[in-house]
Amino acid sequence: MKILIKQDFDTMSEWAKMLLLSTMSQDKRVNLSITAGKTPALVYQKLASIVKNSSDFDNVHYYNFDEIPVPHQKEGITLTDLRTLYLKPAEISEQNIHPLTVENFQQQEQRIADAGGLDLMLIGLGADGHFCGNMPTTTHFKNETYQVTVTGSEPWFVPEMMQPGMTFVTMGPASIMKVKHLVLIVNGEQKAQMVKQVLQGPVTETYPASILQLHPNLTVLLDEAAASQLEK
Repeated sequence: MKILIKQDFDTMSEWAKMLLLSTMSQDKRVNLSITAGKTPALVYQKLASIVKNSSDFDNVHYYNFDEIPVPHQKEGITLTDLRTLYLKPAEISEQNIHPLTVENFQQQEQRIADAGGLDLMLIGLGADGHFCGNMPTTTHFKNETYQVTVTGSEPWFVPEMMQPGMTFVTMGPASIMKVKHLVLIVNGEQKAQMVKQVLQGPVTETYPASILQLHPNLTVLLDEAAASQLEK
């Protein structure tokens, strides 16, 4: 595990952009899986301006690692967010976008393997220790890509945003441990305690992201605030 602590959010985002570009610039097919949400927004803004209108990155293919379907909509929350944050601004071709859905999740492992595996996955960290859709109480480290049906009793259940019986799909810990290079980005003091827990605490399903300690090629990018509770 390599931990890189940067002064602020902008510097952290710049480093994340450079890590992505170093993988994307290979002279072969490159398979990326990237996270949605607020943390990578600046990374994608910086990256899109380089990728847009450049044929140098036509070799790069994109996979979402989780998805929450939306009733009566063609695409789920994750892919919709990724399109807004990066795929549309960077003008990524549809043939280079490979959606994970509730309909095809059982084929996710095989289609990634057939494509040569994931070269890099960019992930964030939840305040409760989740990563991707691997949530406390519903995650087992042996899981590959799997579906979760929400009961309403989960500690992360939010009645205003969720309904019992809703489902989502995610690549599981066993899937993600196969990725060639994992990059975890976290910013802000509000995540500092959980950063310490998952990086320096015991590996336990109570905090699903703690399994990332065992990945053979993990890079952790933090701003100083997120790193503030780490033991030296």
